[in-house]
Amino acid sequence: MPISPSTLTQLPVRRLTGDDLLACSDLSENRGWPREEHKWGLLLTAGTGYGIDDPSGAGLIACSVVTSYGSGLAAIGMVLVAEQYARQGVGRRLMQHVLAEAGDTPLTLHATPNGQPLYEQLGFRETSRAEMVRGRFTFTTPAPAVPVRPVTAEDLQAILRLDREVFGLDRTHVITRLPAFADHLRVAEEDGEITGFAAAWPNMDTHVVGPLIARDPATAQALIASLAAATDRPLRTDIDVRHSELLSWVKGNGIDSIASNAVMVRSLPDLPGDWRRRFAPLTVAAG
Repeated sequence: MPISPSTLTQLPVRRLTGDDLLACSDLSENRGWPREEHKWGLLLTAGTGYGIDDPSGAGLIACSVVTSYGSGLAAIGMVLVAEQYARQGVGRRLMQHVLAEAGDTPLTLHATPNGQPLYEQLGFRETSRAEMVRGRFTFTTPAPAVPVRPVTAEDLQAILRLDREVFGLDRTHVITRLPAFADHLRVAEEDGEITGFAAAWPNMDTHVVGPLIARDPATAQALIASLAAATDRPLRTDIDVRHSELLSWVKGNGIDSIASNAVMVRSLPDLPGDWRRRFAPLTVAAG
């Protein structure tokens, strides 16, 4: 028997655990997204998942994950509603719960064109855009000759310091998971100073580049080229559209645009940190 919209919006929201990984992946697949079990595993351990159970007992009808960076910011991602329950108030119900849980903590998310109107109604506003690109890197246009090498254990503290400076908040609980999460992790180093770092982590048939922190576009290009040389998979990443030089360069190397999403914030004028050195996030799941 169909569930009435009024009943749907009263369904309880619960915290998700690692045991919900397959249910979250099933929901991703239901909406035409990749299952992304590897990414779900990271998000459910580094962040806090929220879900609404299907009253029939068949998994989840909605979910999202919030990654907290202390009182200064939390990021919302993987906002999903099962196809059969879409446009019936379930997404709003879930988001209102997430906002209530966040309290006064400023929030950010990446929004698809479909999701952006709801987020605007909930107090989010667009501050920039991110272009999702994907393809096989061709090495048509060489990267600048910036020294890049694999990360060693001795680099971790310098990476954390640089990340905090550029991101504007402490991401230790996420960045320290990168060596186990990513297949390839690189640093750019000049005159003994780490000037950037980037990871490539497996996601279905691609390697996703992120985070990508770099002193300048040349350093970002060198890091991407080094990661591309380490894999035979297509690359995917999300680049802030203000980095037009980097976007032009990756497109010249076979990485084509597949989507554009709004970067939105709530209770903040803009994201903290230095966007000029922040080229791509760790993970993006637009809703």
